[in-house]
Amino acid sequence: MTPTISRLALAAFALFASILTQPALAAAACGSGNFDAWLADFKTDAAAKGISQQAITAGLAGVTLDQGVLNRDRSQKVFTQTFEEFSGRMVPPRIQRGSNMMKQYGSVLSRIEQTYGVPGEVLVAIWGLETDFGVNTGKFATIRSLATLAYDCRRSDQFRAELLDALRIVQRGDLAPGDMRGAWAGELGQTQFMPSSWMKYAVDFDGNGKRDLLHNAPDVLASTANYLAGYGWQRGKDWQPGSPNFAVLQQWNKSEVYSKTVAYFAIQLAHAP
Repeated sequence: MTPTISRLALAAFALFASILTQPALAAAACGSGNFDAWLADFKTDAAAKGISQQAITAGLAGVTLDQGVLNRDRSQKVFTQTFEEFSGRMVPPRIQRGSNMMKQYGSVLSRIEQTYGVPGEVLVAIWGLETDFGVNTGKFATIRSLATLAYDCRRSDQFRAELLDALRIVQRGDLAPGDMRGAWAGELGQTQFMPSSWMKYAVDFDGNGKRDLLHNAPDVLASTANYLAGYGWQRGKDWQPGSPNFAVLQQWNKSEVYSKTVAYFAIQLAHAP
C-alpha cells in the first residue's frame, strides 16, 4: 500500500517552507528609510563573514549617509567625447610630467616589467590619466561613500561587497579608515582601485609590509601592472586597438575612448626624449 501524507502534514510542511524562504524580519532592507538600522544589520553580517570586530568598529564608527554621493550617482552623464576631443584635452598637458616620471621611476618600472610584463609607459599613462600622477586622488571618505551606495537600492549587492572589502583592507593593516579617501564611488589610490581590486591585485612592491596605493608609487605602479597581468596582458606584445593587450586595457576601463587614450599616451611616452 502506498504511504500517504495527511493534509495537515502537508499544510504544516508548506508553512515551514514559506518561513524558510521569507527574508528575516530583523534584517534592514536597502533604502528602507532607516540607514542606522541597515548599518547595524550590515555590521552583524560583516562579523559573520569573518571581519574582525576591531575593523568593523574602526571602519564604521560614526558613518552616516552621504546625500552628495547619491546625488552624484543619480546625475552621471553618458560619456560623449570623441577620442580626438578627450585625448587632445588629457594627453598634451601630461606628456612632460609623464616623461619625468618615467625617468624618476625608471629602475622601479624596469623591475615591474620584468615581474609582470607590462611596460612602464602604459603604467605611467594610466597613472597620469587617473589622478595626475597621484595629485588628485579624491577627497570623499571611502567607507562612507561605499556604505551610502550599499544602502541605496540601485546597486546594493555590488557596493555591499565593496564595503566588505574596504573593511578587509583595514583589517589587513594596509590603511587606516581615516586615510581612506578617494573618488565619490569608492575608488581608492593613485590609479583608482575599487576595494575588491585592491584586495585581489594590490602588492607590496617595496617590501615595507603594507600595500599602500595612496602614498607609495612603487606599490601603485606594480599593483596596476598586476591588475593588467591578471586580465591576460601579453608580455612583449603591442597594446594598440585591435590587439589582445588593448582588450586588457578595456578591462581597466570599458570606454573605448579612454582605452585608446591610454594607448596613445603610452606611445607618446615611449617616444618622449
